[in-house]
This record gives sequence, C-alpha cells and structure tokens, in this order.
Amino acid sequence: MPAVPPSRRPKRPPAPPQDRGLAHELMQQIQDNQGDPDFMTSLGRGLAVLSVFSQHPREVTMSQISTDTGISRAAVRRVLYTLEKLGYVGEQGRGFVLLPRVLGMGGAYVASSSMTAAAQPVLDALRDDVHESCSLGVLDGDDILYVARAETVRIMSIGLRAGSRLPAYCTSMGRVLLAALPRDTLEGYLERNPLRPRTERTVTRMDDFLDLLEKVRREGVSLVDQELEIGLRSIAV
Repeated sequence: MPAVPPSRRPKRPPAPPQDRGLAHELMQQIQDNQGDPDFMTSLGRGLAVLSVFSQHPREVTMSQISTDTGISRAAVRRVLYTLEKLGYVGEQGRGFVLLPRVLGMGGAYVASSSMTAAAQPVLDALRDDVHESCSLGVLDGDDILYVARAETVRIMSIGLRAGSRLPAYCTSMGRVLLAALPRDTLEGYLERNPLRPRTERTVTRMDDFLDLLEKVRREGVSLVDQELEIGLRSIAV
C-alpha cells in the first residue's frame, strides 16, 4: 500500500479521556442513542454490565462494574439481580462471575459465522506448518476481537481464545487493521485511545506510531516485538 504523505497524516489528537474498554464504549453508544424512541436503554445497560466481565478474569464486584460503566450501584445491583435470576451470572466470593449459560451466545456466533468456519482449517494448517499459534481477528469497536484461533500444544501457552479482546494499537493484528482505516476513522480512534505503555517497549510517541502505520500500509505486514507483553512477539498480515 502507498505511504500516506506527511501532509495527509492524521492530526495529533488532544489528550484523550481515560479508556475503560468495551463497557465504556457501549455506554457512549447508549448516550448517543438517547432520544431514539425505539432504543431500549435498560437493555443497553444490561449488555454494558455483561461486557465488564470480559475485562476481568476473576469475580467482578458491583463497585468495579459501576466504575467501568458509570452506572449507579443501585442500577448495577438490579441488572445483576436480573442476570442472576436468568442464570447468566452467579455470586462468588465478594463479587459475581459468569455462568456457563453465556457460552450459548458465543457458540451461536461461531456456529453461524461463515468467516470462522472457512478460516479454522486454514489456521489449523498454518499452525501445523509454522509450529506457532495462529489467530483470526476483527476490529470490534476500538479493540481487536479474536474470532478464531489454532493453538500450539505447549507446557506454557498464551491465554488467548476466540472471544478474547486486546488493544489494537500495540498488537500486530490491530496495527494491520488500523492501517487500513480511512483517515477520519483513524483520527477518531486516536482521539479515544491513548498510546499507554504496556511494557517499556510499547511505542507511545504519536509520530513514531504513525510512521509504523505507514510502514504497515507500504509492506502489508506488521511485526510487534514485546510491546504488549515482555517475551511475546507477533506478526500479522
């Protein structure tokens, strides 16, 4: 892909607000749809509460959910009460965890997606050829969402699976997809997402980051070396 001339580079964005992940993104979408008579705000808030569980590997407290979503503790309590009665969450320790019933929703997507069905045998073959784990992902909101994965069998492995989410700016797959965005869409992403250091190797200077995206456009490949986690390298096309 041709490099973007410096004059057409996205403008350096102002310091963005603190990112709270998918839950914060959903709450912003709920706010944007206020006034639409067909939009169910209560359902949107329930989905935002569910999305918080994807950000925390262990039990989640009402305080954490309230902080991540901006929903009052009283409203969070009612959402959790409803989800518990329906069998989607349960109490554990001092918080709540997802219950197996939620797997039905994720499994339904995998079963119905022609993209994942077509990609899985290709990923399996590539894994067997290069002896490394291989993944397929899409840009979902501001994150990379893994929709298919072929794992290598090792004593120690990376805890990624279909359904995992990672920040786009410091992952090889994310940079490939960000590099393909229209200019105004990329500017919006950069305004919402600070280039926070995940390790001491994470690229956080905006000019350096834009140079990397130009290189990805030109070469069609992205290599990330220990920017997400020390010891982890990844490549994407």
